[in-house]
Amino acid sequence: MKTVKLKFSSTVVNFIIDGKFASITKIIGSQDAIYITDENVYALHEKKFARKKTIVIPAGEEHKHQATVEFIIEALLNFGANRQTILIGVGGGVVTDMVGYVAGIYMRGVAVGFVPTTILAMVDASIGGKNGIDVGLYKNMVGLIRQPQFLLYDFSFLASLPHHQWENGFAEVIKHAAIKDAKMMKELASHDLVFYQKNRKALITLIEKNLMIKAKVVQQDEFEKGDRKLLNFGHTLGHAIENEHALLHGHAISIGMVYAAKISQVLNGFSEVGLLVEAFKKYGLPTAMHFDVDAAMEIMQKDKKNAAKGMQYVLLTKIGKAVTETISMKTLYKLIKLYS
Repeated sequence: MKTVKLKFSSTVVNFIIDGKFASITKIIGSQDAIYITDENVYALHEKKFARKKTIVIPAGEEHKHQATVEFIIEALLNFGANRQTILIGVGGGVVTDMVGYVAGIYMRGVAVGFVPTTILAMVDASIGGKNGIDVGLYKNMVGLIRQPQFLLYDFSFLASLPHHQWENGFAEVIKHAAIKDAKMMKELASHDLVFYQKNRKALITLIEKNLMIKAKVVQQDEFEKGDRKLLNFGHTLGHAIENEHALLHGHAISIGMVYAAKISQVLNGFSEVGLLVEAFKKYGLPTAMHFDVDAAMEIMQKDKKNAAKGMQYVLLTKIGKAVTETISMKTLYKLIKLYS
């Protein structure tokens, strides 16, 4: 077990790498804890929650909305949760997003810790303090930025992770390589999903590398005024098609990243679209799909990254180097239509 302590604006977050779920009681001491997980994780790991106050919510992005928040809050009240209670979110990105959000608003804020159980949550969703819920088709439209006390990485949870969820998570791994680490992109190109599934040490090293990429970006720009925006590579269009077409997050953003790479080719002379596309294919991720461009543009118009002069879009200049540029909605529509 290894603990990395990282300082953010209001707190120090403990990243406990290769820890054990059973050790949480040592981490939180005598603090009253309530565990929140989804029905999929609970069904697979019910014994881990024995004799623990546990709230089980429906699984899936379609339940990441206000009604589920109210369900959680009602359950917290029934458990007698107060300001000294710590909430512990155990699950993928949907769970950590929602539990972090509830922790921020319940009694005006209680402590929270996360046990990410998917690749996507381990390398991205649970890191950085962004918490929130969807409103209709609009992703993460309501939320807040608030850091957890700890993230516990217990890799035994990955033994029950379905193959498509491995693919889903590696979309964010490839994203980090594309925007920040050309060397890691070469490493990914020399391996495949099966390699990381079978090589525990290599997987742990890769996950730690990715969590540090994201955590360091957030440390420097916690409230998304500058560099943190680069983490949205592929997400602008990806979010616009994700809920409408009931796609997995990683599948939606892999398509979004391919479009962003092609737009980068037109606007910035980016010359490595093929390399990026091959990486997605190697890890079982989609690189294209038919979608209604007009409907996607309508959703993007309400995106949080939409500025008065156009959309703030993350583009690549080369593998490992990303920039944010404002593209007029008219130009963006033409470019997306061009590749659809």
